[in-house]
Amino acid sequence: MELIRIHAFISGIVQGVGYRFTTQDRAVQLGVRGWVRNLPDGRVEAVFEGPKQLVEEMVRWCYQGPRGAIVRTVDVAYEPPEGLQGFEIRR
Repeated sequence: MELIRIHAFISGIVQGVGYRFTTQDRAVQLGVRGWVRNLPDGRVEAVFEGPKQLVEEMVRWCYQGPRGAIVRTVDVAYEPPEGLQGFEIRR
């Protein structure tokens, strides 16, 4: 099983709509590890680690986000996995 890590920056109307909380819920459902946080510039930053298929499914979800979100872009970069445990919302 190939494990990957993706570092994503999501822009649009993605703060104040529950994006971080629903991202955490979806990641936990899929068994993807990592974290998510709001950035001062209005974007959301997230890191996803896990099996390639599940991480890619998580990234696809980011393009939609929760109800109320209007996602403009999702910029992703692949990084070496760090062996994160669980999924957290960072402040």
